[in-house]
Amino acid sequence: MNRREEVIERWFSMWLQKHDLGIGDIFTEEAIYVESWGPEYRGVRKIKQWFEEWNTRGTVVQWDIKQYFHKGNQTMVEWYFKNEMGDGTEEAFDGVSLIQWEADDRIGFLKEFGCNNNHYDPYQEGETPRFQEEPAKWF
Repeated sequence: MNRREEVIERWFSMWLQKHDLGIGDIFTEEAIYVESWGPEYRGVRKIKQWFEEWNTRGTVVQWDIKQYFHKGNQTMVEWYFKNEMGDGTEEAFDGVSLIQWEADDRIGFLKEFGCNNNHYDPYQEGETPRFQEEPAKWF
């Protein structure tokens, strides 16, 4: 496994353990982190604040890496994510993170993209599409 994959796996593991194992070793001081549903954290201090605060409200129960794609100073990682919030709600979805690395193999930019994992064929019953009645996901 290469160094960059180890860094990503460490980040995911931190969420599963609810424990900071070195956020400053993973992200640069000026790093930007964009969640799939809109929030943007600028700087390692904000990323750490978000990590610590979020873990008081919820628990990541699964964050599985499916595959990596590397090109130059960029990595894309495809994953499956599931959490349980303190209010009893659960979320599960597929996603991709686009990562830009700095020369020291720390993350300078990370942007997440989410995808509903409730897949179906809207044309299964004919030419007219039938879409499932469900609220749109936040991503």
